[in-house]
Amino acid sequence: MYSPEAMSLEAATHSLPRATEAVAPWRSAIVVGAGVVGVATAYALARRNVQVTLVEREAEPGRGTSFANGAQLSYIYTDALASPGLLRRAPGLLLGLDPAFRLRTSLDPGYFQWLLDFLRNSSANKFRENTLAGLRLGLESRLAMHRLLELHPLEFSHAACGKLHVYDDSKAFAATRDIVALKRANGAVQEHLTQAEAISIEPALGARSLGFVGAVHSPQEEVGDPSRFCRALLDVLVREYSVRVRFNTDVLKIAASAQDSAVTTAGGERIAADGIVVCAGIDSRRFLAAQGLKGALAPMKGYSFSAPLGTASPRMSITDVARKLVLCPLNGGVRVAGRAELGAADISVDAGVLDQVIGTARQILPQAADYAQATAGWAGLRSMTPSSLPIIRCLGPRMALNVGHGMLGWTFAMGSADRLAALVLRVQQE
Repeated sequence: MYSPEAMSLEAATHSLPRATEAVAPWRSAIVVGAGVVGVATAYALARRNVQVTLVEREAEPGRGTSFANGAQLSYIYTDALASPGLLRRAPGLLLGLDPAFRLRTSLDPGYFQWLLDFLRNSSANKFRENTLAGLRLGLESRLAMHRLLELHPLEFSHAACGKLHVYDDSKAFAATRDIVALKRANGAVQEHLTQAEAISIEPALGARSLGFVGAVHSPQEEVGDPSRFCRALLDVLVREYSVRVRFNTDVLKIAASAQDSAVTTAGGERIAADGIVVCAGIDSRRFLAAQGLKGALAPMKGYSFSAPLGTASPRMSITDVARKLVLCPLNGGVRVAGRAELGAADISVDAGVLDQVIGTARQILPQAADYAQATAGWAGLRSMTPSSLPIIRCLGPRMALNVGHGMLGWTFAMGSADRLAALVLRVQQE
């Protein structure tokens, strides 16, 4: 059975050159980025008596990839993207034959290196290893989130409604049994359901227009609005932990030595602290490049929209595995997220792609939402590592990284923040 105490602090980090360990506790820290990972990291440090300055280029927290993602806290479903199954589909991905997953090509050496590392992580052994490491971090994150909410009952439409992964391919459904058994042996609560059993616990599936053979049920999975979480936790950080916040502040340069550290802003201001933690998502690449880590992250573009409840809305999160689409109840409506474009470079909402996402949702569960009233839509770039595991490590005595959470940034935020704080402060995780 998995125990958080038995987990190495760096077991879930991406394979990078060995970095210098932190040599002294930090009394002050600058956290760059105020998405879910950034505010969670600020909390993990502040509650350990570190004076934190949170620096964000936007006008408020949670405006980037944290703003309108799929909203699912998938503590159990932490399957790595790189896998033998995806590798077998590579020719079709390169040709653009998969409407839900697109692989962009590029001549950038960093991106090419990322793809090579991704291929190395696609073996059956690496998939199991990375998925299990993700599960461990997911379980730590759930514990950390619950501890936070016991101390500070934040309001962000949080609910433990459970999750169903729905399969319409019998071979793919059967192939999940080994990985489910592995997760169950390591602390996960998960089970296989027949079609009838799935409909009995989620009646919305009875209105599904496409047939399915069964589902994997994770009853303890949760949902929550990440943008509202960022704002609510920031209020607590400022009010109860004296965290300083600098919005509309773009960091251009980071300097860290054994003696001190500082960031330089676009306005020419120098802000100093004992240490710096980079939590800037895909924008972290410009800082990583200066450290010789240009190929550590790749962008994965995703889309989402929200819509009012339909006549047969889901009571829990539903993931259509074949079409890579998730639907979940949120804020009195339904949040729908889908599409994966690896290597995409911008966050503009392509109206045609958004229409495809809405059309797929309508095709799968036509009565789940009032699709005619769907919002304008949103797109964001997730920062992916080849292993699907975040980079949580020190790059010297005064600089650390908490980046690369990919499609599980909302899920991993609290656990990775605790790991980061424990690493830089040399304290055991609670």
